[in-house]
Amino acid sequence: MPARRQAPVTSHIWASGGRHLWPSGEASALQSHERGHLVYAASGVLAVHTERGTSIVPANRIAWTPARFAHHHRAHGDTDMRIVFLAPSLARLVPAHPTVFLATDLAREVLLALTGPRNSDYDQSARSRLSRVLVGELREAQEQPLQLPEPHDDRLQALAQLLYENPGDNTSLAEHGRHIGASARTLSRLFHDELGMTFYEWRTQLRIYHALVLLAEGRDATQTAFACGWANPSHFIAAFTAIIGTTPGRYRTN
Repeated sequence: MPARRQAPVTSHIWASGGRHLWPSGEASALQSHERGHLVYAASGVLAVHTERGTSIVPANRIAWTPARFAHHHRAHGDTDMRIVFLAPSLARLVPAHPTVFLATDLAREVLLALTGPRNSDYDQSARSRLSRVLVGELREAQEQPLQLPEPHDDRLQALAQLLYENPGDNTSLAEHGRHIGASARTLSRLFHDELGMTFYEWRTQLRIYHALVLLAEGRDATQTAFACGWANPSHFIAAFTAIIGTTPGRYRTN
């Protein structure tokens, strides 16, 4: 992924969480917390990077990072990032690994209430009740992984770097293999064994990640489709909708 850089953001922090207003392209330093936390992008697109890979958090997802997981965040488009820390008793009810949940309407409203300007109106008892409602909604929602796992094998890293730099590259796996010195069969096995997906599934995830960034920067669906390697915008719209749950056009207007 592109090199990170640390820059100031406008922050409002409370004991239970906070709000960070990020200019596009800004990123946090590598960090970890004693409590697990949920993050949500009220606007913009947020990327959460951990050792497990990169989770993409558009406006209809909520990301969970457990306690003591090293991570950093990056904003794509001007991003209104909300964060809620969970008490250990609630953190035990959600997965012990970083993941992404679909944001139901109720979960979104509760999270915004916990991190909005009226946050100070709630006493500890009210915050605890709202947090329980939020976790209950997440437990009912299926995990919606929108994650780009990071490869560790040197050959996969070399291939990944090529596509990080040019997500629209339509070079076949066999051609990539000739460039980096590995057969298509070997690379296919490595993708399956190390990342749990095929090369084409991984490349599609990367392209959707890049598409979210471009849409957040104001590109339209046709421009985004071509930049991400789709020759036919309708094929891009179908792939985007299958993964994100809404069309690019509707996503841009949310």
